[in-house]
Amino acid sequence: MVNIIVQTLDCVTLVGAGPVLQDQIDEATRLAPYLVAADGGAEMLLKYGKTPKKVIGDFDSIDKGILQKIPVGDRHHVAEQDSTDFEKCLARIRAPLVLGVGFLGARLDHQLAAMNALVRNPAGPCVLIGEDDILFHVPGDIALALEPGSRLSLFPLGPTGGRSRGLAWPIDGLELSPVGQIGTSNRVLEGDVRLSFDRPGMLVIVPRVALGAVVRSLAPGAHAR
Repeated sequence: MVNIIVQTLDCVTLVGAGPVLQDQIDEATRLAPYLVAADGGAEMLLKYGKTPKKVIGDFDSIDKGILQKIPVGDRHHVAEQDSTDFEKCLARIRAPLVLGVGFLGARLDHQLAAMNALVRNPAGPCVLIGEDDILFHVPGDIALALEPGSRLSLFPLGPTGGRSRGLAWPIDGLELSPVGQIGTSNRVLEGDVRLSFDRPGMLVIVPRVALGAVVRSLAPGAHAR
């Protein structure tokens, strides 16, 4: 059984060891004030003058000197090697929403592994924040208040069908699949977008400026600032 390390009514900002900009961290922590580092993400946070409340990982990608700057009680070593540090963190966090920074960009295999983890994560919603875009998994239904004309892409990691409202190209009646038809570069016609999927596996990708709207949709009752 996995031990839960973080249990909070606040939304959580989870920082990985990939490329991270100061404004990404600032934007995420305004919405999700509880700060957690995935292994080497602690180094990124300390670089920007922030200290995580918890550091979780196998500690194979963090400088030992950096690790010593974290209080012993806030370091949580997870030794198993069958999962990524991102997966280790998601499995041990219980919060209304997790905002992930430092998991998109740089190595493509790391990005694909993070997307795979989003779809397989049973603990709750998580949004990955990139320099220009954000992405998140929708297992069922979602309503989003987005700017008319903005881009919305759908990328299935498994076969599914669905329905939509408010998109230039509706998905009703389509069978979407990673080895078949996908749904990139759709466009919002009106602000009230509704999406419904028959099975889990759908990733939604929208511009980063929509982060606030996405947070309000995924965690409407969260204690987020």
